Amino acid sequence: MRWDNLVEEQEQRATLPGYRDDAVVRHFDAPDSIPTRFYEVRAKSILNRVPESSRMPFRWTINPYRGCTHACNFCFARPTHKYLDFNAGRDFEREIVVKVNAPERLRIELARPSWKGEHIALGTNTDPYQWVEGRYKLMVGIWEAMLEARNPSSVLTKSPLLLRDLGLMSELARRTDFTAALSVPTLDERAWRATEPHTPHPRARLEAVAELNRAGIRTGILVAPLMPGINDSPEQVSKILELATEAGAAYVTGIALHLRGEVRRLFFDWLAEQRPDLLPRYRELYRNGAYASTRERRRLARLVAGPDIGPAERGRGALQPLAEPVVPAPPPRQESLFDAAARVKPQSPSGGR
Repeated sequence: MRWDNLVEEQEQRATLPGYRDDAVVRHFDAPDSIPTRFYEVRAKSILNRVPESSRMPFRWTINPYRGCTHACNFCFARPTHKYLDFNAGRDFEREIVVKVNAPERLRIELARPSWKGEHIALGTNTDPYQWVEGRYKLMVGIWEAMLEARNPSSVLTKSPLLLRDLGLMSELARRTDFTAALSVPTLDERAWRATEPHTPHPRARLEAVAELNRAGIRTGILVAPLMPGINDSPEQVSKILELATEAGAAYVTGIALHLRGEVRRLFFDWLAEQRPDLLPRYRELYRNGAYASTRERRRLARLVAGPDIGPAERGRGALQPLAEPVVPAPPPRQESLFDAAARVKPQSPSGGR
């Protein structure tokens, strides 16, 4: 990446791989005073085609942002930042690319005679409602473009900020096929803060599910990812199911953690620092690659009484009707898995770093 300081314009610029023009670099006050840079670029296209080999139930996606300030330690999109000459760790969380022309590009691409009105999914890579969307408001223009074209679409997010656009989404749901999903991996305060440090509170997400469903928008919940020893205790999952039922969730789907490439290294580094007691278990579970064993995925799927689906099918529930989950009776109060880990004297980790 090449940096230029244009004194006469008093603004910082950077050249990013894959973009013809320099990016304008902005600095905003981030939550928790985290230094974050935002690179404003003009994308040549905004619709991304999903490879035919993919098992995803949609062929097109939109990502108005690259990188994500949520800083989830398990995020599978982290390695994509390396294409921009950034790293998949800290840079992914603090060097955010903003496609400022996303709404206008979408209008142009949806108006092409060759466009066949196929379903478009948002939030399948990075979250379109991460906190800086409150400043850029790109999603407003994107939903307006979808409305004009009456194009089917869906959104997956961890943020109740999407309620800002409830009117647009409600109208879209009336005119065409539109669904939403909120990701709620855990309600445990320590597990949430440790794995999703800069996301909105999980209970706020559940409240958003209720409001969306009340507005007539089919909205479900992804308990994803399910991480063995971290958020897979029965009392954690059953509480999510209980509140999902109260919120009128259209479906609840559980998806096991998968660790591909750079994400595996980063997650194992985090385990070595925060949960060394779990390192041997994870080395065994993921000894054959990015996915946990079929047996383990089935165990995790049973926790939400949902279908046993593979990690590659992330988001499928937003497009296909699922059986209503069976909510188990709430078990007795049990201590946090992090509390339990605190009593275990950490062993000196070997490997995984």
